[in-house]
Amino acid sequence: MTQSPRYTSIVVADDHPIVLHGVADLLRSEPDLRIVAVCRDGSSAISAIREHRPDLAVLDIAMPGKSGLEVLTAIAAEGAATKAIFLTATATDSQILRAIARGVSGIILKDTAPHDLIACVREVAAGRTWLPPEIVGTALERETGRRLQRDLVEGLTDREREVMRLVAEGLSNKDVARLLNIAEGTIKIHLHKIYEKLGVSNRTALAAVAIARRDELAP
Repeated sequence: MTQSPRYTSIVVADDHPIVLHGVADLLRSEPDLRIVAVCRDGSSAISAIREHRPDLAVLDIAMPGKSGLEVLTAIAAEGAATKAIFLTATATDSQILRAIARGVSGIILKDTAPHDLIACVREVAAGRTWLPPEIVGTALERETGRRLQRDLVEGLTDREREVMRLVAEGLSNKDVARLLNIAEGTIKIHLHKIYEKLGVSNRTALAAVAIARRDELAP
C-alpha cells in the first residue's frame, strides 16, 4: 500500500497583499509545502491556526489587530504545535528579542532571496531554527551590550559551553547526552544552570546567544 506523501502545512499572514500572495505563491510552488490559509491580519491568523493546526505559520511581525508576537503568544498559550517564522522589514531589536524569548523558530527579512525563505521553512519544519547572526546577534549586542554578553558566556564552565553549543545546533538532550557520553539528566542540570547564568528561558533564546557569541563557544 502506497503512503501519501508528507506535506508541510503552512499558514501565511501579512497585511500587505503583494507580500502575502508573493510569499504564498512562492511556497505553494514547492511540492513538499502546502498553504492551508492566507490571512491579512493577526486575528485571522489565530483563527486559521486553530482551524488547520498547520506545521508552520509564516507571520509578519507587525500586523493590524494582533501582531505576529501576539499571534505567537496566543498559539503557545493554547499548546499548539505550530512553529512560527517571522517575516520582517523593520523589526526593532526589542521585537526580535521578544520573539526569541517567546519561542519563535525563524526570523527572516522580507528582502531575503526567495531560495533562502524556502530553506528557512524547511529548516524549521525539520525541527531546527533559522536565526541569522546578522539579525539576532546584532540585536542582542545592541540591547545587552557586547561586553555583558561576553562576560556572561565567559562565566560558563567548559562543559556548559559544550552543552550550549550542541543544543544551539538543534540537538535534543538525548543526542547531546549520547555525544558527550553522560546521562540525559545531567544535560538537564547543565541547561538549568546555563539558563540561570545567561538569563534566558528557552532553547531558542539560548541558540540566539550562541549565534551572537559563536567564537567563544568554538570547540
